[in-house]
Amino acid sequence: MIKEDVKGFSPLVNPEEEDFYAGPQTRWKDFKFVIKVMMEFIRGFRMLHFVGPCVTVFGSARFEEDDKFYKLAVRVGESVSKLGFTVMTGGGPGIMEAANRGAKNVGGKSIGCNIILPFEQRPNPYLDKWMDFNFFFVRKVLLSKYSFAFVVMPGGFGTLDEFFEALTLIQTKVMRRFPVVLMCRDFHHDLYAYVQHLAEYGTINKEDLELFLLTDSVEEMEEHIRKYAIDAYGLRRKTVIKPAAILGEKG
Repeated sequence: MIKEDVKGFSPLVNPEEEDFYAGPQTRWKDFKFVIKVMMEFIRGFRMLHFVGPCVTVFGSARFEEDDKFYKLAVRVGESVSKLGFTVMTGGGPGIMEAANRGAKNVGGKSIGCNIILPFEQRPNPYLDKWMDFNFFFVRKVLLSKYSFAFVVMPGGFGTLDEFFEALTLIQTKVMRRFPVVLMCRDFHHDLYAYVQHLAEYGTINKEDLELFLLTDSVEEMEEHIRKYAIDAYGLRRKTVIKPAAILGEKG
């Protein structure tokens, strides 16, 4: 079951970000904007510095608890936690809540990078810690920075944006070749066909189809992450970096 859309709201509730995308501003206004963005990045770096290697799970905020995709996302969160990773999500309801819930079910660590919106988005109750972001692009960078793998569940424009952002960074070698898993074959059938279409036309290389795994199987997802994240980068369970009280840091 999917929640009904809420009409009459703009997703850009931060007037500064809205102004930023509206074109040139005064030098003073642009300078203040840069300072606020910098401070949000610094707060995010401090919060996430101690969470350990993460796997980020992307997906729609609109799926209810009784939906099959929500239930699958719970299993995904459980599996990722058992591998030893921190489960990171956008921190909201739906698929994000389900993945965080799965982490908590098995005693894993659960983190959220929440965006402040007038609808859909609120921190879910299964988070060990979270940060509320004002700026979409800051949040998106931090959802990627600390992750060794990405699991993409059914979602909308935001989920697709995050999926293709990860693939673009990996394809262009800006990011290491971390595993990307596209879950749910039926839901993503047409998307996969379109990506194949791009390869046939040569706008991407045929080898780029190997940058992600399309599957329905949590077990196959787990093995893919184990092979291309844990084994590929020699990850081992160890004591995490301790926060420094003198810097006002908390674990």
